[in-house]
Amino acid sequence: MLPALALAGSLAVGIAVQSEPSRPIAITNVRIFDGLRVIPRGTVVFQGREIKAVGRNAAVPRDAEVIDGSGQTVLPGFIDGHTHAWNTGLERALVFGVTTELDMFLDPSIARQRREEQAKDGAPGRADLLSAGYLATVPGGHGTEYGVEVPTLTGPEEAQGWVDARIAEGSDYVKIVLEDGSPYGLQLPTFDRETVAALIQAAHRRGKLAVVHISTEDGAKEVIEAGADGLVHVFTDRAPEPGLAGLLRRHKAFVVPTLTAVESSTGVASGEALADDPRLLPYLRESEVSRLRQSFPSRGRLDFQNALAAVRQLAKAGVPILAGTDAANPGTAHGASIHRELELLVSAGLSPAQALTAATATPARVFGLKDRGRIVPGLRADLVLVQGDPTADITASRDIRRIWKIGREAARRKASRLALPWVASTVRWGTPLQLPHPWIERERFGGAEADGGEVAVGRVEQDVHLVRDHGRGDLEDGGAAGAHPAGPQVAQPLGRRIGAPVPRQGLDFQGLDLQAGGDVRGHGHQGGRRELGLHVDEVFERGEGQGHRTVDDRRAGMVPPPAVEPGPLAVEGAVAIARQGEAPDAPGRCARRHQL
Repeated sequence: MLPALALAGSLAVGIAVQSEPSRPIAITNVRIFDGLRVIPRGTVVFQGREIKAVGRNAAVPRDAEVIDGSGQTVLPGFIDGHTHAWNTGLERALVFGVTTELDMFLDPSIARQRREEQAKDGAPGRADLLSAGYLATVPGGHGTEYGVEVPTLTGPEEAQGWVDARIAEGSDYVKIVLEDGSPYGLQLPTFDRETVAALIQAAHRRGKLAVVHISTEDGAKEVIEAGADGLVHVFTDRAPEPGLAGLLRRHKAFVVPTLTAVESSTGVASGEALADDPRLLPYLRESEVSRLRQSFPSRGRLDFQNALAAVRQLAKAGVPILAGTDAANPGTAHGASIHRELELLVSAGLSPAQALTAATATPARVFGLKDRGRIVPGLRADLVLVQGDPTADITASRDIRRIWKIGREAARRKASRLALPWVASTVRWGTPLQLPHPWIERERFGGAEADGGEVAVGRVEQDVHLVRDHGRGDLEDGGAAGAHPAGPQVAQPLGRRIGAPVPRQGLDFQGLDLQAGGDVRGHGHQGGRRELGLHVDEVFERGEGQGHRTVDDRRAGMVPPPAVEPGPLAVEGAVAIARQGEAPDAPGRCARRHQL
């Protein structure tokens, strides 16, 4: 499963990074889960980016800042083993203690920029990124339906060239898609057995892990027998056969079950409990709350109990299990959903400590991240301090008190959620907006700055952005940075305002939906009737017939649309900005209308 995609944007996302401390920090009298084991009461000392001492008798330096951890537990920063890090996902992840994300599909130019940031200063204000870059799929297969131009292949003779091209782009590992859509009542083209095997072998020749998206047990067995290193989903189509775990053990394979996304694929909003948890809710944006309450439409014969049973069998047999969320699909949100994934792993039979290991030491070991995932001297000071004991009650992981990434504290900001009046507009799509524009005093893309305290609608190819100046020179933005998933084909990113100037103080646009309907032709993907939607902090595109829930649940029927010829985007339609949960197509409720 893949989420609707968004551009990489910048910025005000709920984290204020403190300067690097000049003196050591000691957390004393604290329960320590070091990634593998529990120290009931001890001390963790770190200075700069590095953990210096850990244990019951660790010495506290005389000049240390001392934090009394009584009644609390310190954990390694969480590693989410399956995400899609478009937009501000990495920044949002850190708010909830995720210090590293393993991305499974991202435009390589965005991944390259993120790696450069990490190399420069460690990117203390967001989670680290490792990425597969483009995924391996066939023309028209899963992964091609999002409006992003994906390099595809059709046969085994193309495998080595395809893999080498991804490595040249910087891919950290190779992701392969084996998905015919059958569990969801769809018919999708996918790879044959020979091409999957050739891709796996090509990755291994270059020293890269090969991980595979599957949705059936037969698919899981096929790719493991072909030599795949890991599965990045678990299946729901049937109860696991008794020999499944033995097969994975013999091949030394691992599994990232993505239980929270899999549960949402069965029509259950897996993240709903997170949206109601007072330990998380103050830090969740309204759009995240809304997404956590969503699910995919219930289709086919999917049974989530089959997924739990598979994880139970695999874990019991000692198959490595990695926590991964597949954020930001319906029912998930970056960072927050790792806490639901931990809970579901415990429901599947892992102990709380084993679940925590699945989100820390195990992904670090499997993906060769030797500098993190444990609390031991010499490793990175990626730390999460929580109230209570998550090794006894896994939901205590949600009660975060402090977060450090590379030794620098990430001070969390609470999200404000202010309901605004309705605004409706009519937008003609397809005409690039010009810069500079008199309503925006200053623009800088890449850094994504704008002054003026006004709301703007912008366009980059087929993506629409709503951005807001916080009055501090930063933007809360769904993707105003000038990087488009399709690469350098960037139109003018920002232009015309919607409505009158908006005062800087007291406004928050979180939780508003921008929706448009129309016949879309776009960038080589089959569309038919689609819906474009936007939460203020995330631009996304939802396509009917592509296995994704539409923005408006009343139009969430998943009848595959007729194919349309690829071509430039050309849409005309009404656009409404509405309070979350209310119908945007009620014109009598609109306070203002604007023609853009």
